[in-house]
Amino acid sequence: MRYKITLNGRTYEVEVEHDSAMIVDEYEAYAPAPAAPAAPAAPVAQAAAPAASAAAPVVTGKGETVEAPMPGSIVNVLVKEGQQVNAGDVLVIIEAMKMENEIMAPKNGTITQVVIKQGDKVETGTPLIVIA
Repeated sequence: MRYKITLNGRTYEVEVEHDSAMIVDEYEAYAPAPAAPAAPAAPVAQAAAPAASAAAPVVTGKGETVEAPMPGSIVNVLVKEGQQVNAGDVLVIIEAMKMENEIMAPKNGTITQVVIKQGDKVETGTPLIVIA
């Protein structure tokens, strides 16, 4: 196991193996400069209304919405609107934590809306596809 230990302004990288320790690397510890004090905020005439996210997809299709089960990036969209799909067909591939995850159709039906596109970033619960 490797550990980084800072002692008296110096950082030591230590490797411990079977009850023995060995210094692997030694260097000066880095301490960031203190931040300048923040200026007081100017009074706001009226509270800003929360803005809707520009990236928030809008579901307009009729049917069952297939949502992202995890946050990630859309690698590939394998279906188009109007396409017939069967339960278990791969609809979308999401990359999450360096792994590609296949999102499958929960039922037989027709794709009524493709809400996302390749390259989009999605969060858990983001609508992906609508199947009727």
